[in-house]
Amino acid sequence: MSLAVASRYANALADVVLDSKNGVEPASALASLRSLEQIIQESKALHHALLSPAVTVAQKHRVMGRLCDGLPVHLLVRNFIFIVVRNRRANLFPLICETLERLLEERQGLSRAQVTSAATLSDASRASLEAQLSRLTGKRIRCNYSVNPDLLGGMVARIGSTVYDGSVRGQLEGLRRKLVVGG
Repeated sequence: MSLAVASRYANALADVVLDSKNGVEPASALASLRSLEQIIQESKALHHALLSPAVTVAQKHRVMGRLCDGLPVHLLVRNFIFIVVRNRRANLFPLICETLERLLEERQGLSRAQVTSAATLSDASRASLEAQLSRLTGKRIRCNYSVNPDLLGGMVARIGSTVYDGSVRGQLEGLRRKLVVGG
């Protein structure tokens, strides 16, 4: 239920920030929301105040307004924050941010890849890999990298539900399966 609600809010904000007439930079809007989310997460008092029915909406708006004044927050994003607070959905800020980031990436033709390699990749290797994955998918790719020495060599890239396994471990496993089936 909360994911569906967060998705509606994130979709609405994505519509606004991707409309070039509004003058909002999508990356800036997301960064502002992330900064605000972090402040709320770090302050238990603020978190409780935003969730408390004993604190009036006007008081919550004043506090959020002061926070927004301290950050570079576009007026449209600020108004969005006020709507979220007014509708008592402040507890959904983390989900809204996560969903907004995914939506912005999708709408801008960007995909995320999780790349696991046996050793740390050089910057040149990373750039080459991202270019190859972009050619394969037809989308711009943003990679998150991790290291797993158990792969023995090579790497595994996961984009959504598609896995590209170029690891030595994966090749050995494939060879083992062929031998078992063939024998």
